[in-house]
Amino acid sequence: MRKLFVFLLTIYFMSTAVNMYAQSVGNVFTFKVGSFELTLLSEGQGQGNKGVLVGATDEMLRKYAPDGTFPNATNAFFVKTPDRNILIDAGYGRNLFDNLQSIGITPDKVDVVLLTHMHGDHIGGMLREGRPSFPNAEIYLPQPERDYWMTEGRGQQARDVIAAYKDKLHLFQPIEAGGQGKPLIAGVTGIAAYGHTPGHTAYLLESDGNKLLVWGDLTHAMAIQMPYPQVAVTYDVTPEDAVAYRKKILEYVEANKIPVAGMHIAFPGIGAVAKDAVAGGYVFIPATR
Repeated sequence: MRKLFVFLLTIYFMSTAVNMYAQSVGNVFTFKVGSFELTLLSEGQGQGNKGVLVGATDEMLRKYAPDGTFPNATNAFFVKTPDRNILIDAGYGRNLFDNLQSIGITPDKVDVVLLTHMHGDHIGGMLREGRPSFPNAEIYLPQPERDYWMTEGRGQQARDVIAAYKDKLHLFQPIEAGGQGKPLIAGVTGIAAYGHTPGHTAYLLESDGNKLLVWGDLTHAMAIQMPYPQVAVTYDVTPEDAVAYRKKILEYVEANKIPVAGMHIAFPGIGAVAKDAVAGGYVFIPATR
């Protein structure tokens, strides 16, 4: 019954979600959103450990992580629009520049960097030998995120990135999912997804009537947090807020049939969210070619 349900959801998504194509080569996977091309840049694929989960019961783990692990990844995303090259997060910086080169992009060709938040696996590629990796890019950072990391004693790496890009830094207040607000740049709006960090932000892409939400670290353990959004992780600064925003955003993207991409979703890192009418919670349907 459950297999049939997921199969039908897959067919529904592929026929109705967006006018898109997808292709994969090595560490990248490209997905069409209107006239935008969203490309996964994989920094690594692996397994997470149940020890990072907060609020997961033995029953949940037996069902969805029986060996105590779950698929995990570290991703960044590149968005090519008709007039801009946009990078969303910079990963650890391990594979980032090779991945960009594989799609014909050199760091000086990046026009905009959107940061979901400032943990090291999202800003590691922002500096090389202490200098900006993307010398021509405008940097967009949520104001609450900047304020959090600039507090004395927090995150020297984040402070170094802020200092290095100070002349190109654009601070903004994200809007709530489903709310009205001014785009940061054409086709891109910052959406509040607080809790993982105080300024954690998702980015809604819109082009030619199509949408996709890059939700950053809204989830770390898809195998558990999709059927049980109430499960947090030890990395969350404010777990109760992370849970509340996860539930809100899952409801929003499911109700509006908006595809999603995430920094810790295993390859291809992009897909659709649907309610699981059989077991409750949600299921994730990875994008395919």
